[in-house]
Amino acid sequence: MGYRLNEKIRNLKPYDPIQGRYPIRLDANESFLRPSGELLSKIGDAMAGLAFNRYPDPFARELCGSFAGYYGVDAADVTAGNGSDELISVIENAFLMRGEPVVTLSPDFAMYRFYSSLDETKCVEYRKKPDFSVDLDELIGLTNESGARLLIFSNPCNPTGGGIGREDMRRLVRSVGALVVVDEAYMDFWDQSLLGEAGEYDNLIVLRTLSKAFGMAAVRLGFAVANPSLTNALRAVKSPYNVNACTQKIGSVLLQEHERARSCIAQIRASQRELFAALQRLERANPRKLTVYDSVANFTYARFAECDRIFETLLKAGIVVRHLGGCLRITAGTPAENGALIRRLEEIL
Repeated sequence: MGYRLNEKIRNLKPYDPIQGRYPIRLDANESFLRPSGELLSKIGDAMAGLAFNRYPDPFARELCGSFAGYYGVDAADVTAGNGSDELISVIENAFLMRGEPVVTLSPDFAMYRFYSSLDETKCVEYRKKPDFSVDLDELIGLTNESGARLLIFSNPCNPTGGGIGREDMRRLVRSVGALVVVDEAYMDFWDQSLLGEAGEYDNLIVLRTLSKAFGMAAVRLGFAVANPSLTNALRAVKSPYNVNACTQKIGSVLLQEHERARSCIAQIRASQRELFAALQRLERANPRKLTVYDSVANFTYARFAECDRIFETLLKAGIVVRHLGGCLRITAGTPAENGALIRRLEEIL
């Protein structure tokens, strides 16, 4: 008798983003800023001293120290991961028992629900309002009434770009019995982070990444910040050598480049404001054809009346954006890329 895959993975398909040569890529929320030659030289010098025949530091101490120095947190509260994706997977797998409820929000980052299905937990979905806002009392009630052991969501939200302010976040964390995992992948573009307070709560883990503001999506590096008890548990259940030595070195160099980081964030924010303002002008000229939503991230979310046609037309023109049902998520690009996108949308509309 032949081997048969189990039900939970039998019909799964590998993640398959749009591939190929497109002049303008505004689909993955990546940074449009590349590292300078000087920075690449510093990275090369740091890598040259690595002992490639040895396993990397399992606790990534130098890297976590650099992260702590940049963000002003305690290095003892930081765990490094092979991208935030790995940390999300490890947290859901380790902090939940089979069948226990986990609350996710919708719309939100799809991987939270994906990992919960692999872990065979019970996923309870909170549906956001039509304007994609969150009723905090409803979310708190659902989390507690469902007996959820874990509440996980992105703030600012991917894909809508909306955010829950710091005071509301504090109330949420204090009001639920679940472990709250807040994915702050886009918080470098906003000022409402709970990162500096993560160690004060017994039920909070804050995730961060170098993929967005730092422009290092290629190296796959994420971080979790939590109190010592949660941090020790997370370090115990992760793979011993999960972050390779090259990535650790690259991250350590990047996180010591404070001026560069601030400059990159400022440039990306300026691009996002420019893109958002241009899309708002299109909305005013075509009120029945699109709705643009406020964003505190590095992208804009917009609902289009003919979303499929617009997406395909942009694709044929060499412009890739993210198609999510009746909405498009558009990453802020260079001024030239933003301009090309807006001109094409004007023609289509």
